Amino acid sequence: MTTTETGTALWPITLSPGPSRSAEERQRILADPGFAKHPTDNMVHAVWTADEGWHDAELIPYGPLSFDPSTNFLHYGQSIFEGLKAYRHSDGSIKTFRPFRNAGRFAASARRLAMAELPEELFVGSIEALVRQDRDWVPGDQERSLYLRPFMLGTEVGLGVRPSNRYDYYLIAAPAGAYFPQGVRPVSVWLSDDYVRAAPGGTGEAKCAGNYAASLVAQAEAAQHGCDQVVWLDAMERRWIEEMGGMNLYFVYGSGDSARVMTPRLTGSLLPGITRDALLTVATDLGIRADEGQISVDDWKEGVAAGEITETFACGTAAVITPIGAVKSRNLGAWDIAGGGTGEVTMRLRQALLDIPTGAAPDRHNWLHTIC
Repeated sequence: MTTTETGTALWPITLSPGPSRSAEERQRILADPGFAKHPTDNMVHAVWTADEGWHDAELIPYGPLSFDPSTNFLHYGQSIFEGLKAYRHSDGSIKTFRPFRNAGRFAASARRLAMAELPEELFVGSIEALVRQDRDWVPGDQERSLYLRPFMLGTEVGLGVRPSNRYDYYLIAAPAGAYFPQGVRPVSVWLSDDYVRAAPGGTGEAKCAGNYAASLVAQAEAAQHGCDQVVWLDAMERRWIEEMGGMNLYFVYGSGDSARVMTPRLTGSLLPGITRDALLTVATDLGIRADEGQISVDDWKEGVAAGEITETFACGTAAVITPIGAVKSRNLGAWDIAGGGTGEVTMRLRQALLDIPTGAAPDRHNWLHTIC
């Protein structure tokens, strides 16, 4: 039995794995995995009920799920998830990046949706069990990883509008290459003034399925305007920049030794990104001043025009860091950033951040959790 970084014993997981696919098929998939298109051979499942709490944690073969048509989450949306990655290091070991932070955010999402909180030791224990069992699915190069998707559903059968009296937790995994098909290339964004992602007092800080469903119409609007992604504004004034799609944003001021970066501060309607948080520290380690603040649409456009804002990028677990090269809007027109290219500070931060979970740089902040 292993322990967490705080010394707490991880949750025991019963191992009942299914058959493994052939080495030939696995290698064919790993050669070109796309982003999490091919699940590994197994998954983890656990159940919560009011009388027993969390129980029956088991690693089982990956396969379809079956639900009664009256199941809670299908009607009332009690559904949350997380995303994190496992990396293979040059010595063959496999590590995850800050899984205890993901466990904490998963519990916070559960609280916001009136769901049972998953214990940290079960969250991390399920990751250890699945990655160890399906370790051969972890790619070996720096730009690829094993993407891990923990999720929880309200599974009481009945149409009463209330918190479910049963929850099912699952963990699945799939090898992952670049999140955006074009790789690390600047994306174009559309400023959405018709829709908002979240409002104060809402579910913006929770990683719940409904937030992403509500974002899809704005993403479709962005595509209609020839843009790759949507940038969200605040719900009250439709003025302050919040996020890009499901990713946090950073703005680079200046260049070279005088460069500084700023990310919109957490207001209760922004997702507290784990990559966002890590970048505040990584930037400081590189001698780049890092702040949390507030920036309006006008500030962004005028700052770029004046040469004060030299780069903009989005960050998140899936894509790590993605540069933004162009902005389009209904009322303010369009503008390019960094000449439509990728800035030096953006790529420097991306490489520094990627070097830590992959083992190319020392883990100075004890962010890595060794699995095997």
